[in-house]
Amino acid sequence: MPDSIASGGVRYLEIASRYAGQRLDNFLLRELKGAPKSLIYRIVRKGEVRLNGGRVQPDRRLQTGDVLRIPPVRLTERAEQPFRPSPGLAEQLRTAVLYEDREVLILNKPAGLAVHKGSGVDHGVIEALRALRPDEAFLELAHRLDRDTSGCLALAKTAAALRLIQDAFRAGHVEKRYLALVRGYWNHGPCEVNLPLRRNLLRGGERMVEVMDDGKPAQTRFSPVSLFKPASLLEVRIATGRTHQIRVHAAHLEHPLAGDDKYGDAGFNRMMAEQCGLRRLFLHAHSLSLPLGGRDLAVSAPLDAELKAVLDHLQPAGRRRD
Repeated sequence: MPDSIASGGVRYLEIASRYAGQRLDNFLLRELKGAPKSLIYRIVRKGEVRLNGGRVQPDRRLQTGDVLRIPPVRLTERAEQPFRPSPGLAEQLRTAVLYEDREVLILNKPAGLAVHKGSGVDHGVIEALRALRPDEAFLELAHRLDRDTSGCLALAKTAAALRLIQDAFRAGHVEKRYLALVRGYWNHGPCEVNLPLRRNLLRGGERMVEVMDDGKPAQTRFSPVSLFKPASLLEVRIATGRTHQIRVHAAHLEHPLAGDDKYGDAGFNRMMAEQCGLRRLFLHAHSLSLPLGGRDLAVSAPLDAELKAVLDHLQPAGRRRD
């Protein structure tokens, strides 16, 4: 751990380089083992935790050489039980690893698993991996995938790798390709959509995203892969990473995604479930290419058995996709 000096129960930690880039709240959760998250946020909010002598927000990212003041903490309130992934989840994540080295970990994230806790979700990929890898000094999400989307998800194992990946995303040097099944026969050919998106509260308070003139710029490129009468398989690339971008742009073109219960067609979804066995959103991040410290990293994630079976049901007699 970082260098530590005690003074009247207060500890002063000098942050080592291996922790640079980590969020303060995540660092404190690791340092104050057994402390509930509510306690961590309370001592930060009250100013009992100080960074370089000043107040600090819990999402502040630490830097090498920072001096962190941690007050004496008594766990008088009942400590939250540390999250322990079930054997099934542990095995699911173990088999999901597509690529790993000392800097980066790339998973084929399962559909239905959030990338992090929040909004009624007790745990996500990052919490499960930290619990399964307690000796990993640094592990952070490098980007996000929606809970219902499967496929390539990159995590950084060093602060330097996290900065490189995030800088590459900001510069537009990362290429993510998705496979999406949409309603109907796609007759647009290769198509680029440039329509701004804005998040609104609609449908009884549920957060939705809509095409709005005053929204944030969003660019999506659709290319047909396999065309069938009831549905079409598209490859999708995004130049921006707005919430639900692919789903909203596809629905705006009147080709909503199969299995999309938020922006989709209920009748089409029902037909896909009954005839093809589709019980989830058909959106899969099938490839990820990114520069990482002078090398180019390219990883692909295969479709799971459920999505492959859906395509087999749609395939005309005598024709198969490779």
